[in-house]
Amino acid sequence: MTSRIISLPRRFASALLTAFSVAVTAHLAMTFAYSVSQGFAQNALGLAHDAYLAGSLFTFIFVFLAAAADAFSRWYWVAILALVVGVVAPLLGLLPRLLATGSTEILAPLLATLSGLALAPFVFTALAIFFLGRVVWDWAVRAPATFRGEKPLVALVRLPSPRLGEGEITHIERTEVDAALADEQWDNYVAALADNGFTTIDVEPAPDAPDSVFIEDAVVIFGDTAVLGSPGADSRATEIAGAEDAVRALGLHIERIEMPGTLDGGDVLKVGTTVYVGRGGRTNAEGIRQLRAIVAPLGYTVVAVPVTKVLHLKSAVTALPDGTVIGYLPLVDDTSVFDRFLAVPEAHGTAVVVLAPDAVLMSSAAPQSAELIRELGYRVVTVDISEFEKMEGCVTCLSVRVR
Repeated sequence: MTSRIISLPRRFASALLTAFSVAVTAHLAMTFAYSVSQGFAQNALGLAHDAYLAGSLFTFIFVFLAAAADAFSRWYWVAILALVVGVVAPLLGLLPRLLATGSTEILAPLLATLSGLALAPFVFTALAIFFLGRVVWDWAVRAPATFRGEKPLVALVRLPSPRLGEGEITHIERTEVDAALADEQWDNYVAALADNGFTTIDVEPAPDAPDSVFIEDAVVIFGDTAVLGSPGADSRATEIAGAEDAVRALGLHIERIEMPGTLDGGDVLKVGTTVYVGRGGRTNAEGIRQLRAIVAPLGYTVVAVPVTKVLHLKSAVTALPDGTVIGYLPLVDDTSVFDRFLAVPEAHGTAVVVLAPDAVLMSSAAPQSAELIRELGYRVVTVDISEFEKMEGCVTCLSVRVR
């Protein structure tokens, strides 16, 4: 549930910092413990440093490689890493000294180290990896934004279900979905978020829920408050639990839409403090009423918008960073409800994900719309999501931005 996909430079730097912190902390703890056991004898520190140095270097190497491979994203991977490296690194550190003695009996001395004070390298290494390593890694992946005084950019994503092609269809004809291609496109989508500064958190997969990849429908974020949706399609009811676990782990305050109210996040478009909510097939009047009661104390105004031509409101319109609402006219019921509206020339050009004040993410299936937005001074990042578009999905559906 907490796997993060981050850009390669940040991953490399975070891995270096994590490995260094773990190796140095374990090394200092082992050296101090040995010195204490020797009554702080004059040469105890030097002897301990020399004895443990090789093992600490192996610890650094193993932890760096594991961190670079994202092993610190899940606690049980870290636990396995701590157990394995906690044993292997100190033993490898002892091998050069044992070999240098010319002894042919290496196994017995190695086993002898697993008792008494000699157990310290294994214990301190494992504890440093499991406790300190997790904290340093988690901090390091957020550090760039923290140093700039910014709130870290976080996005929730969810692996596609192998049953993606069985998902709900309402306004388009069903066509066959290439599951392998969908997985590749999802990887590229998540990589695009990471390349633009987002730390992505992988919500627990829901393989038996075909539409679960469209995580946006499960939860809507309003500052430090997460509003859990109430799916308008019965087949999507099981998607909410994983989303709740994810936002709870982020420390967000949780509210929820309760039946008989229904609300999909894809029907919620936030423009400043105005919240446009699509009233259509998936979101009903009671769901809108409950949302209004939740967000009004937070300073938001809810405006209900009719939606009859598409699945969700954000299948018809989204908003640029400056608040201009964009949409494809044949899909929009009423443009007059929006303060500023700009028509785009393609149906797949209606959806944008705001990456930064000067940048948006769009589907590569709308090149004319992308060019129009570039001419407005925005940097446009495009991704191919054709397999998700076959299921009435768009770029907004595949993530929930937490900021």
